[in-house]
Amino acid sequence: MKKIYSLFLLVFVLLNTGSFAQQQSILQQLEEIAIIDQKVMMPMRDGVRLATDIYRPKTTQPVPIIFSRTPYNFNAYRDGELQERSLQTALESVKRGYAYVVQNERGRFFSEGEWDILGTPLTDGYDAFRWMAAQPWSNQKIGTIGCSSTAEWQMAVASLNHPAHVALVPQAFGAGVGRIGNYYEQGNWYRGGAGQMLFTAWLYGTQHDPMAPKLPEGISQEDLLRLQRFYDMAPRYPKVDWKEGLAHLPVQDIIKNVNGPQGIYEEMITRKPNDPKWYEGGLFHDNMEFEKPAYWFVSWYDVSTSPNLAMYNHIRANAKDPKVRDNQYLVIAPTLHCAFTRASENTIVGERSMGDARLPYNEMTYAWFDYWLKGDPKKEMAKVTYYTMGSNKWQTSDTWPPKEAQMTTYYLNSGGKANTRNGDGVLTKKKPGKDNPDTFQYDPMNPVTSYGGNVCCTGNAVQGGAFDQQEMELREDILVYTSEALAEGIEVSGFIESTLYLSTDVKDTDLTIKIIDVYPDGKAYNLDETIQRVRYREGYEKEVFMESGKVYEVNLTPMSTSNYFEKGHRIRIEVSSSNFPRFDRNMNTGGNNYDETEGVIATNKIHHSSKYPSYVSLPIVRK
Repeated sequence: MKKIYSLFLLVFVLLNTGSFAQQQSILQQLEEIAIIDQKVMMPMRDGVRLATDIYRPKTTQPVPIIFSRTPYNFNAYRDGELQERSLQTALESVKRGYAYVVQNERGRFFSEGEWDILGTPLTDGYDAFRWMAAQPWSNQKIGTIGCSSTAEWQMAVASLNHPAHVALVPQAFGAGVGRIGNYYEQGNWYRGGAGQMLFTAWLYGTQHDPMAPKLPEGISQEDLLRLQRFYDMAPRYPKVDWKEGLAHLPVQDIIKNVNGPQGIYEEMITRKPNDPKWYEGGLFHDNMEFEKPAYWFVSWYDVSTSPNLAMYNHIRANAKDPKVRDNQYLVIAPTLHCAFTRASENTIVGERSMGDARLPYNEMTYAWFDYWLKGDPKKEMAKVTYYTMGSNKWQTSDTWPPKEAQMTTYYLNSGGKANTRNGDGVLTKKKPGKDNPDTFQYDPMNPVTSYGGNVCCTGNAVQGGAFDQQEMELREDILVYTSEALAEGIEVSGFIESTLYLSTDVKDTDLTIKIIDVYPDGKAYNLDETIQRVRYREGYEKEVFMESGKVYEVNLTPMSTSNYFEKGHRIRIEVSSSNFPRFDRNMNTGGNNYDETEGVIATNKIHHSSKYPSYVSLPIVRK
């Protein structure tokens, strides 16, 4: 009798403490509280229909909407099995009183139409807002959220100013930033006019081959619900060793060389940084309006940190509505691309410990939506919440960079032998006098290998994060400039500006730069990096080639970081002409690069003197 009573008591406790709910599957929990409407084919103005899954609370009251639009596969079934984790976000949103709507971009998976990365019509987003706002279960307030390519579309569509689009949460959103000030990234395709090779590897597994089978247009929702259980429309591409694959020449044939899908890559690789086609699609450019409150999320070891931060500052400075300008918030985490929630009590990024970098991201974003979409009280928050590496702590500021940051110039100098970390290159606040240029040869067939860094999406070719650069710094084609050991610790937080004076014997070449934190034991951890294709030194509207032996001033796109250099540490700058395959190789010919198979060796010289003061400017925070 006691055993029966104990069993009864256990069941009673489970049913009444919530433990029973925890034992239910995600789908079961969702079915209890939500109306589930999958594979709704939402019509666009041109008749194309986009596949959409809708999860909304079982209530007669209209509810706000959290909307995620993506090129990625969100189908709940994979290989005939239900993948319940894909329903977790929907469950949490519905529990909090939201309808959660997720949609594929046109031409992706079950959506109709033709897909064009960065070229998807802005009207698709606008039409989706209009359709959702017209539903009887909608309170006509929509918030958008997403990371990476699920974030990229949010900025440009915000410029259309649909009244139901109330607030944004763009995370790792660089793929949607076209031109911001001096940054002509065109959706991460370029950095300083040099190609970023992440899209080569990414498009191999993403772009649609025109010969691939498609479902017939006009297919019914009933048929789609049946088909989605065993046919998810996701091709399984063979794995590629991208360490080898990205080395193929010419660059325009890399995907073809690994028998990949044909698609938009072969056309995009021929575009220049200011090609008119970049301005036809879904990228945000700084001549567009932006009148929406936004909560921006950026990472220190992401592919587009500096342009993302420039985007945040641009909106704060240029939004017409003061309320919009005042409702831009920013979080900068010490993580890799879209890895915010994977921070732990001891967050390791590459090889370097960043300490406890956790934040309650879900609570933060839902609190944001609760205010804008539900009208709940606004929670106090700093305009900028940023993580300082080295001291390993979260800090806050009213601006980026912090108002306390003062630009301090450090000059490159040497006796003419700054090659390798064993050379005589120094980084000093004293302006050099006599010019003793440092010379190195850049061979496109033997480029400096990318080791760690601010990257994403390159497969096994580059592992992102902070790695000890000492071994790399033994290469003769890397110039190394190091400060004296610091007598006291300093915080560097903000944009890092750099100007180099170059002469060469070729028409065109690249300049690369890294900023390094050097520990007393010699470990040298990379913080950020950038590149400049020298033909674009006078702007991205034209190409200006060099004359042999003439000295040119080259301003590189700013780097960004927040790092505390402890007492006894040193600040180091590396200069070279390649960082491959993070960036594509300049073949040094003055040609197209993308269609070339042979390059020429460049003899490059970095000058440093009173006439040619090569330098970096660091934003040092004094509190």
